[in-house]
This record gives sequence, structure tokens and C-alpha cells, in this order.
Amino acid sequence: MTTTLNGISPFAWEHPTDRAALGALQQIPGFDSLLRKVVGTFGERNIRMSYQAEAVKVGPNQYADLLWLLQGVCEVLDTDVPPLYISQTPLANAGAVGMDHPFIVLNSSLIEICTPEQIAAVLGHEVGHIMSDHSLYRTLLFLLLDLARPSVPLLSTAIVPITLALQEWSRKAEISCDRAGLLAVQDLDISMGLLGQMAGGIRGRDDFDVEAFVAQSDEYLDAEGLDAFYKFMGTIGRSHPYPVVRVAELRKWVDSGSYDEIIGGNYSRVDDDHSYTGDLAEARRNFSDTASKVFDDTEQYVNKALLGVVDRAQRFVDDRSNDS
Repeated sequence: MTTTLNGISPFAWEHPTDRAALGALQQIPGFDSLLRKVVGTFGERNIRMSYQAEAVKVGPNQYADLLWLLQGVCEVLDTDVPPLYISQTPLANAGAVGMDHPFIVLNSSLIEICTPEQIAAVLGHEVGHIMSDHSLYRTLLFLLLDLARPSVPLLSTAIVPITLALQEWSRKAEISCDRAGLLAVQDLDISMGLLGQMAGGIRGRDDFDVEAFVAQSDEYLDAEGLDAFYKFMGTIGRSHPYPVVRVAELRKWVDSGSYDEIIGGNYSRVDDDHSYTGDLAEARRNFSDTASKVFDDTEQYVNKALLGVVDRAQRFVDDRSNDS
């Protein structure tokens, strides 16, 4: 039996860097609503119509077992049940889409290689993205990545620091939502098994070994010297951490005692007063841990870039206010 986490706030599971980044942006007067309006007008409606046309919407008479899993996850995390779509896609993946009316998409390949319990962990992960309001800023990241094309070298150079900072935030947001997925199923082996299947699951095979994958994770994280440099270079441009890193982060979070505290009822609730400012110092320590071992100033560079996002956005909002 899983424990229902009544009134839980995403603040309870969010990584400090994730919280600090979102909190800093949300403190800018008008920035959040302006970005929502722009993205909502040009992005969300188009994406929603696309999935309505090309994917299958889950319901009581269509993939009802998946709807039952989603309802169970939302009951545990004490939140509303979003719409769920199934997309015929060979890549094993999932996503939370939209801001004002968010929905979840599961790729068919992911369902084919995962157990029902692992699918519940995926759904918990995506519900975590929705509860933390990640979609808006992930869309901003994707827009910046699209702008940073080689065909626009000057623009590309100007937004590289911001893009790197948002990618760092995105990786921490994934770690946050892995925790939400774990809280949804409340079984660490299920969550780690899910990450193993996403890394290299084979349809129709049941000989994946969680302990072996954990050992692989430890071997990767223990790499030093030139291998550490390669780890840094392979990570810096990614929006998601490697699966072996996500396994290690989940284990670290459980070992810290935070998971047990939440299951025991000691967690932040939606009615609590949450402040992002207390996370800024810890966020600085958490930026690019691997990078700081390779380049002494990398952590400082990425953190300055994050704060630069806030400064530029503030100037943009101020300029619009003055023009009006």
C-alpha cells in the first residue's frame, strides 16, 4: 500500500537548484505572465491540436488500465488528473506538455518495455513536472536552443550562457521529478528499474538486473582524470542527466533521509509559505558538480549565467513598462 501525501507541495521534492532558478524568474514582475502569454499563443495551442490529431487519448473505454494508473498516481500526490495521450513512437520516452491546460504524453515504446509499476513511476515523474510548473521554462529553453543555430552566429554567441544555465536547471528539474516518480510508487527498485529500461530496455526480455545497473552507475560516477573531463563535456549540452546519474541521485536522496521524512508525513504543503531565496546558496554549490572538479571556474560561470537570465528579463520587462 502506498501512502497518500495529502496537500503535498512540489517544494517537498524539488532540487534546490531547480527551486532557485524558477523562484528567481517568478520574482520578476510581469515576466511570468508575459512568457505564458507568448508561449501559450504560439506554442501550447498548436501542440495540443497536434496530439489530438496524431495520438490516442486515454479514457475509460480506451487504455483504461493506463488511466487507472494515472488516477492512482494523482491520488498519492494529491493533485488533479491531467489528460493522457499515447503516441506511436519508437523512442522510449514521455513528456508533460502545456501550461494552462497541461497534459501528459507516453510514447508507445515506453509502455511496451515497462511494467505497470514502472509506468506509474513515469506518470509520477510527469505529474511532478506539471505540479512544479516546469513546462513554461522548458519551452523557453527549447526556444533558445532553436535560436542558437549556427546560421545566426552572433545571436548564438549571445545566448550561450543563458542556454547553458537553463540546461543546467533542466537537468536538476529532471532529478526533482524522478523524486516525484519515486514518491508516487514508493519503491526505489521500481524507479531505478524504469531508468534502466529507458537506458537500454529490450522488448520481451525480463532479465534486466537492477543491482547490475546500480553497479554500472557507481562505476561511471567513480571515474577520475581524463574520464571526468569526458563526463563533463558529455553532460554540459544535455537537457537531461544520464540515466546512471539519475539512479545515483535517487539513491543519494533516499540515503539523506528526505524520502522517509516525506513518507512519514513530514513535508512541505501547498498552504505553507515557500521562499526561493534560501535555496540560492545551495543552488550555487549544486551547479555542475562534475564540472567544478575539471574547471575551477565552471560552477561560477554557469551560476552567473543563471542570474543573468533574471537580470536580462528584468530589463526587458522594465523596457516594456517604460514604452507603454
